[in-house]
Amino acid sequence: MTIEAQVPLASAAAPSRTTLIIYFSALLAMFMATLDMNIVVTALPTIAGDLGNVHLLGWVGAAYLLSTAAVAPFYGKLGDMFGRKFIVIVAVLLFLAGSLLCGFAWSMEALIGARILQGFGGGGLMVSAFAIIGELFEPRDRAKYQGYSSAVFTLSSVLGPVGGGWLTDALGWRSIFLVNLPVGLAILIVIVTAMPRKSNERKHQIDYAGGILLALSTIAVVYWSDHVLDPAGADWLTFALPVAAAVLIAGFIMVERRAAEPIIPLRLFANRTISLVTVISVLGGATTLGLYFYFALYMQTVTGLAPAALGLLFVPMSIAVAVTSILAGRLVAATGRYKWLPVAGSAIGVLLMVFYAFADQHTPLWALGLSFLGFGISMGLTMQTLIVAIQAAAPLQDIGAATGLITQARTVGASLGLALNGAIMVLGLTTSSKTLRADVAAFVPGGLSALAPKVVDALPDATRDVVLHAYYLGFTPVYWFAGAVYLLTVLLTLLLPDVTIPKHASR
Repeated sequence: MTIEAQVPLASAAAPSRTTLIIYFSALLAMFMATLDMNIVVTALPTIAGDLGNVHLLGWVGAAYLLSTAAVAPFYGKLGDMFGRKFIVIVAVLLFLAGSLLCGFAWSMEALIGARILQGFGGGGLMVSAFAIIGELFEPRDRAKYQGYSSAVFTLSSVLGPVGGGWLTDALGWRSIFLVNLPVGLAILIVIVTAMPRKSNERKHQIDYAGGILLALSTIAVVYWSDHVLDPAGADWLTFALPVAAAVLIAGFIMVERRAAEPIIPLRLFANRTISLVTVISVLGGATTLGLYFYFALYMQTVTGLAPAALGLLFVPMSIAVAVTSILAGRLVAATGRYKWLPVAGSAIGVLLMVFYAFADQHTPLWALGLSFLGFGISMGLTMQTLIVAIQAAAPLQDIGAATGLITQARTVGASLGLALNGAIMVLGLTTSSKTLRADVAAFVPGGLSALAPKVVDALPDATRDVVLHAYYLGFTPVYWFAGAVYLLTVLLTLLLPDVTIPKHASR
């Protein structure tokens, strides 16, 4: 079976110099936007010491994530309607304005507000970068060039915390935001001078109502996912937010059915590939970004490695994601076949979760290093391949909406994964804490869920082994749950149509 494709902006035979300049600018924009997701992590203690209001510190990261997720569909659809150039210019300007305000924030509240504005721009940069790549190249060649975008995404994830810490030490925490200004201005100059402008001969009807309802429902889901993990326990928002999200989604569907130019055309879901990729992306967000935080916590606790040493242990995973994504992209470009890649990637994920379910404090570091390499291969086979799949299945006029859809699906999945994995972790560790003998439990008065590496280091050898074994048993349900999600992902990827992407677009 061969899928049909629309005519892209550039020929696959030999991309022009202008095409490559725009492409590399899109990659740089994506790098800048994704870098700011986690560059603040290592600077947070310094920010708190300078601005105070430590209780608001979590919102420095959450505000960026929320606003990014909320605007993703808007940028995708508006780019389809008015052309990518104007939309990217707006996104860059918003991002630069937010970065400038972050750099000169006078209070924690001001910083959070500036991060929201920065996220409004960052969300547009990420969605538009993927959409630009989808429009620049022929259907099959998209796989090769999207593969490099995964390497860029991974590089930003690795360099974010490291670069944030280095800049904070050398130039102060404000520099982690102000460094965006020269980079963003360079991107803006390239986009303004090199990128062609789409001719817009007809008047469009922007779906404001649909976009606002979708943004609000996304905010409700993402905020609930963060709020439900509040140590203070459940309150009325814990129960009200899911209800609000359901009502908003129902309203969104009703509006989209009547909208002349819906923000996410419901007709896209008539395509089996697009529907399946959307669901798979939610599950993928839960098993990657939604598991990453707890994964790092578990490994640092059971291995006793310092943060810097643990970071080195994660390097094979980062390298594997980048290399596998590039190789997978080239393979799809050469053969046009992609279905087996996410199937294999998800299957590797199942095997890895089984391994982690049995990996305790006695598991050798070399085995963990190899498993991290496997985890990177799993991600590399899956993440960018799904973008290629949804862009190949969507009509060219809807490629931005489809790209915004998958970006939002991953964000929502990551948020839900954080909530569900966190709840399972706390339940498992709380249950395991009750199995400890009284003399051992006295060493961990806060229970295993409050266990920190420095507490483990202070334990007597015999007690440490007992505590870590109980910690391992309590954490195991998280991996079994993630394994079940990976297994469901395998089944869903097997249902993807087995298509061949054509070398050239139909004309």
